[in-house]
Amino acid sequence: MQLIPALLLAAALPAATFVALDMASAATPDDSQALYEQHCQACHGVNRLGGAGPALLPESLSRIKPAEAQAVIRDGRPASQMAAYSHVLNDAQITGLVDYLYQPSAVPPTWSDADIRASHRILTDVATLPTTPQHGADPRNLFVVVEAGNHHVRVLDGDRFEELANFQSHFALHGGPKFSPDGRFVYFASRDGWVSVYDLHNLTMLAEVRAGLNTRNLAVSNDGRWVLVGNYLPGTLVLLDARDLSLVKHIPAVGQDGTPSRVSAVYTAPPRDSFVVALKDVKEAWELSYTGEPTFEPRRIEAADFLDDFSFTPDYRYLLATSRKAHGGQVIDLDNGQAVTDIPLPGMPHLGSGIYWKRDGKWVFATPNVSKGLISVLDLDTWKLIKEIPTEGPGFFMRSQANSPYAWTDVFFGPNNDAVHLIDKQTLEVAHTLRPMPGKNAAHVEFTNDGRYALLSVWDTDGALIVYDAKTLEEVKRIPMNKPSGKYNVGNKIEFAEGTSH
Repeated sequence: MQLIPALLLAAALPAATFVALDMASAATPDDSQALYEQHCQACHGVNRLGGAGPALLPESLSRIKPAEAQAVIRDGRPASQMAAYSHVLNDAQITGLVDYLYQPSAVPPTWSDADIRASHRILTDVATLPTTPQHGADPRNLFVVVEAGNHHVRVLDGDRFEELANFQSHFALHGGPKFSPDGRFVYFASRDGWVSVYDLHNLTMLAEVRAGLNTRNLAVSNDGRWVLVGNYLPGTLVLLDARDLSLVKHIPAVGQDGTPSRVSAVYTAPPRDSFVVALKDVKEAWELSYTGEPTFEPRRIEAADFLDDFSFTPDYRYLLATSRKAHGGQVIDLDNGQAVTDIPLPGMPHLGSGIYWKRDGKWVFATPNVSKGLISVLDLDTWKLIKEIPTEGPGFFMRSQANSPYAWTDVFFGPNNDAVHLIDKQTLEVAHTLRPMPGKNAAHVEFTNDGRYALLSVWDTDGALIVYDAKTLEEVKRIPMNKPSGKYNVGNKIEFAEGTSH
């Protein structure tokens, strides 16, 4: 599943690191470069490649408009180290600095095997730790919560909804964390390329490595041996040993015709014992087997169009992938490597966040839409559209659980983003609409492993994680948090449970 990014400038240097600037200086390109080198380089790295802070390059700022970047520098960002600099920088200097950040680097950004190995750190020797849970909670009913507002991760007991651990994460964790097959280890990828592994039995960070400069997401093999990281910058797949995150190899994301590409998404397909990869800039999907002693040579599957993200069908035979050409989606048969059909869907369906369930004994698939207020429901036998369910605005996440009669979907964008719809999975009608904190963005639901409770996020600095009884819809508990962007139940994730994301 793919999450909404925080501003990449949020991890800029604290105010104390900056010195006063000459307010009358001209904002020429040379001045802006000097400004960066003098005041930003220590955090964001030589040539803007990143360090303690994120990379500040056009490739990594593509989702932030220059005006937004100017506002962050001018006004700061609440609950972060980014202070307001309107009293230090004048408008011309801010504009010049932002213009500089959006210019290509004089030195093309690279991140070599040597760079990856140099960044690798073992923080705790796992061999010295107990192999059984040391916290007394059900290890399959733990929740890993990403608190995006202050770059922290919390670990919650999913029975008592009490905190077991709270630790600092790298900047802007991207995509959902992934788990080892036994649920002991959780792997995080940050937007600026850092990959970390944490031991949930011992509540201890084990190792970290910087696998790239701008990372999309990662996947863990179903045998627990491998971690595969997909990068936008540089356009590579990076294979790591799951035990300690040491580098095994990197695989350039290059199409069959030689075109370099960014990596859109990488997921594991457990029944196939393989990773499946979407490439953003070439019309190919890749499958990389990890059975036996794998070579990780990609099996190339020609797609009908570029792939931004995808979901699997329940049997993992087919990909339901985005398609710009079809203005909706495309179906790819992984067994024979053929494009099956286009799926004409309106707007911009967020297929990577779609879910499936059985309706009248047949599998259906539902996807939210990031540009239109509707949910599209497809028949997975015929690939035909069953229904479009109107919502109060565009949404980003859908979730359900095998024991729940409802599919929960947010209204992430627009004036009604405080609403969450509960769709009856059999009638395909909106049965309930919740507004957990009126006026504040409500999004991303995850269930306990038994489906008894649903946890919902309110994405606000003064937000919360709200626990609902999944049957009565009564609020059970409210835990204040700073933009809890996502929460992930160990059991649901390692079971690849119906209704959750991959």
